Amino acid sequence: MEKTIAVIGRRIVLLLIGGYLLFTLVLLAGVAHHTYFGRKVDEQPIAFVHSIHIQELGLTCDYCHIYADKSVSAGIPAMQTCMECHEGAAADNPEIQKLTAYWEDKEPVPWVRVHSLPDLAHFTHKRHVSAGVDCSACHGRMEAMAAARQVRSLQMGWCVSCHRSEGAPTDCLICHY
Repeated sequence: MEKTIAVIGRRIVLLLIGGYLLFTLVLLAGVAHHTYFGRKVDEQPIAFVHSIHIQELGLTCDYCHIYADKSVSAGIPAMQTCMECHEGAAADNPEIQKLTAYWEDKEPVPWVRVHSLPDLAHFTHKRHVSAGVDCSACHGRMEAMAAARQVRSLQMGWCVSCHRSEGAPTDCLICHY
């Protein structure tokens, strides 16, 4: 009888471990296609080229990301911002035609998030912009990128190193609250 209970106990443990591993694999498969440092970035619904807008047109980050100095989030540009130029400019470009279709259908562009932090970390663009931190410190040289990609790990150690080198606070409650 004791051997039977021991065998059943081992099977239950193996099933639990197997279930946990399966759950973990499914979870990782679900997020691996999103955008994290060192992983492949999904294609965006529209091939937005930062380098053209920054280098050739001279737009600054805050022209499109209007909330960076006011909020936690830098914000995704309103369709109106894009269409102010693109109702006429490059209207025959297939990517601009996709943008126009979203605009005409009154649908937001379903952009794939490129920079993401875990829920336990709270980051605010406003504090960093107010402190004079250049966008490229975290986002890299967007003017040299055809497509946005995460170039910094954005892991806690990376952030803490930056805070220490810049004399910024490193108290845990600065980011974890």
